[in-house]
Amino acid sequence: MRQYIVDAFADKVFSGNQAAVCVMDSWPDEKLMMNIARENNFSETAFTVKEGNSYRLRWFTPGGEIDLCGHATLASAYVVLRFYEDADSVTFTTLSGELSVRKHDDLYAMDFPAYELAEVPVTEAMREALGCVPECAYMGRDLLCVLSSEEQVRECAPNMEKVKTLDGLLLHITARGHDGVDCVSRSFAPKLGIVEDPVCGSGHCHIIPYWSKVLGKSELTAYQASERGGYLYCSVRGSRITISGKAALYSRSDILEEE
Repeated sequence: MRQYIVDAFADKVFSGNQAAVCVMDSWPDEKLMMNIARENNFSETAFTVKEGNSYRLRWFTPGGEIDLCGHATLASAYVVLRFYEDADSVTFTTLSGELSVRKHDDLYAMDFPAYELAEVPVTEAMREALGCVPECAYMGRDLLCVLSSEEQVRECAPNMEKVKTLDGLLLHITARGHDGVDCVSRSFAPKLGIVEDPVCGSGHCHIIPYWSKVLGKSELTAYQASERGGYLYCSVRGSRITISGKAALYSRSDILEEE
């Protein structure tokens, strides 16, 4: 199968979030897809097959299949629209329903569901895992902890073994941004075999609904303050979020299976 490595939420390689995208004529067995995901050892390897007028898309971390991934969806749309389809949009059928992506100039706009957030108590376990006390905490699919400042987000050094004991699939920390950025964040996924996800699209399906309500605005610019870093341009529309970003191609290769 042909595999592409794309840096998502990035305008140049070696930034944003790496995703491997495997484009196939038919589905291999899950064991092979898991082996490829572990071999790549990225936060996400995406597998896609054209079925009718749309593409079925599945996402695998080194720890298993996941129900929603933003950066690998962006990377998959970049690959499909650049190399496989003469079009400006593509629809993916996924575990999270139909996800459409539209290309406008060098931005790829993804239509995603927003997670409903329920406020939860700040616990001693959160403090011990983060090394600081969150101002508040919310639960969707993932745990979202709001910190007091951008500096606290950037300097946070979570204890990954203790993060594994917290509720939620991933852990996101966030704070109000400045200098033209509405919010900053970082995302951690040790339960999925990933210490820190460089730029997490599905995480912003938690982060953006929170800040949209707090700031009273529907159009937000977000920055994920990981070592690689990346910008996300977001729009809230009721229970849906449009997340837009750029992408850069790092490599194309063929995966060979020894006989």
